[in-house]
Amino acid sequence: MPRLARVDVGNEIYHVINRANGRLRIFNNSSEYRLFECLMQKAKELTGMRIFAYTIMPNHWHLVLSPQKDGDLSLFMHRLSNTHTRRVHTSTGTIGSGHLYQGRYKSFLVNKDNYLLALIKYVERNPVRAKLVSSCELWQWGSAWRRIIGNKEQKKLIDLPPISFPHEYRKWINTTEKEDDLLHIRASVNKGAPFGGASWVENMVTKFHIETTLRGVGRPKNN
Repeated sequence: MPRLARVDVGNEIYHVINRANGRLRIFNNSSEYRLFECLMQKAKELTGMRIFAYTIMPNHWHLVLSPQKDGDLSLFMHRLSNTHTRRVHTSTGTIGSGHLYQGRYKSFLVNKDNYLLALIKYVERNPVRAKLVSSCELWQWGSAWRRIIGNKEQKKLIDLPPISFPHEYRKWINTTEKEDDLLHIRASVNKGAPFGGASWVENMVTKFHIETTLRGVGRPKNN
């Protein structure tokens, strides 16, 4: 069966995720996390991608991205995922042993208002919810650490979103998410739907011919 096309439109915002094949651990030490961040930086330089937030977890990652031009999301993700897979297989001597990731990355359109802030909070609080750290900025492999602790050079990897952060970002990001926001974001991922208000979601589904499923990714319908 041919792969369905993805929404890949410039100046939109996307929540992008992927997991390890079999949910096995991908990142085992600081060098492996740094490699992924280095590859993100190189893919960003290649495409001009805007990275509003990210978190790299031991067996998966979340990115909040905004490409400048149509097609840039696929270009960025192809460069990042393929290069990362090759580097991991080379360093571990597992070339030809199988897939690193469970499949193609999943991407979901995000509304450019408070829904974006809710998503950034969800992404950056991932390590806290997983009880890996007690506060977001203590997880070095994410944008919260870079915003709060990172030096000027390290901050260059991330971009300011089109909506301002609440006053006292550090306090805000370390405040527990609203339950409704968590449920809404998880429903977006599970159903393959854009993340936003009902009328906006309906508009995006119609505008981009998105097919949402209970288990799949939001994808444009075949014409």
